[in-house]
Amino acid sequence: MEETVEDSPTSAVLLDHCHFSQVIFNSVEKFYVPGGDVTCYYTLTQQFIPRRKDWIGIFRVGWKTTREYYTFMWVSLPVDLNSDSAKQQEVQFKAYYLPKDDEYYQFCYVDQDGVVRGASIPFQFRPENEEDILVVTTQGEVEEIEQHNKELCQENRELKDTCVSLQKQNSDTQAELHKTQEELEILKSTAQKLEQEAKAQKDGWETELLQLKEQNQKMSSENEKMGVRVEQLQAQLSTREKEMEKLVRGDQDKTEQLERLNKENSQLLLTLTQQKERQKELEQTVEETLKQEETTTLKKQQALKDENAGLSRKLSENKILYDALQKEKERLERENDLLKRENSRLLSYMGLDFDSLPYQVPTSDQGGAGQNPALVYGNPYSDPLCRKLMVSRKVLPQACSPSGSAPPANPTSLATFLISPRSSNAHSPSV
Repeated sequence: MEETVEDSPTSAVLLDHCHFSQVIFNSVEKFYVPGGDVTCYYTLTQQFIPRRKDWIGIFRVGWKTTREYYTFMWVSLPVDLNSDSAKQQEVQFKAYYLPKDDEYYQFCYVDQDGVVRGASIPFQFRPENEEDILVVTTQGEVEEIEQHNKELCQENRELKDTCVSLQKQNSDTQAELHKTQEELEILKSTAQKLEQEAKAQKDGWETELLQLKEQNQKMSSENEKMGVRVEQLQAQLSTREKEMEKLVRGDQDKTEQLERLNKENSQLLLTLTQQKERQKELEQTVEETLKQEETTTLKKQQALKDENAGLSRKLSENKILYDALQKEKERLERENDLLKRENSRLLSYMGLDFDSLPYQVPTSDQGGAGQNPALVYGNPYSDPLCRKLMVSRKVLPQACSPSGSAPPANPTSLATFLISPRSSNAHSPSV
């Protein structure tokens, strides 16, 4: 992965917050030839877990912050952190992005929080010269050099341990310092609050003192007023004592008057008792009189009830008689109507109009009471044989008359003969 301007890290962590022993760089050369790619080999320790935004930068020796990198490359995350291959990692820097001067540089592993987790030994970018030609030495010199290298490695490890211990002490000291600073800030804020409270309390006390002074002045003036008031009350007390003596004398007079009134009350109670006894006697007399009057009234009411019952019976009998007479009247009217219809039919049969007759039979409404229309001589045409003779005109009408009297010859006289008012001694024929 190549360096780009957009992906450049922006962390600025100081050296005091770095942990150089968590990533170890391996096979770092003393110098690299310019114009060629550089491969950086490094090992991840067990205490360190890589993350996606970790990166390796090339820094000039003497750097102060992680922003002073010359170039950088993003690291690739291992698939399995527990395997040995995951611990051994590498990253390749392209020749185009490498420095062109002969200053000393070193590799630094920086995590995504901007903390340096490992740094390599210094190296240079310069061409190979004669001083770098391999010199063959004897076995003794080689052993001496190896022994010296072992001592240097041992010393290097001791220095690293000392550095780790110092870094731990430094972090502990920084934590204690931070804690102390927080406590100091708390103490400062507490002191400010106490000063403010003391100032407010002082102001309150001054205000209360002024109020107490004002109250003291008011109390002094009130005491003077109270002295004058006490003198006035003493004068009023002497006046009240004199009035009390007068009231005591008046009370004695009232007591004597009350005793006299009690005696009069006893006499009145005795008189009232006698009047109550007399009233009871009068009430008994009145009750007896009322009972007698009530008995007399009950007897009169019973007699009136009996008389009313007799009148009711008479009224019922009269009503029954009236209903019978009314029914008889209705029956007679029905008979009269039948006779009128029969006469009208006969007159129609004879070719005469009932209204054109010189004499009309009075009805029950027009005539007097008890006068009903009827045939004086009976109905001469009620016999079937007479009807046949009249129809054939072969037999005279008098032959059919039950009375034997001959009717008039003309039709008008015949109608007058047939219909006449009922005499007083005549009986109505049965229908």
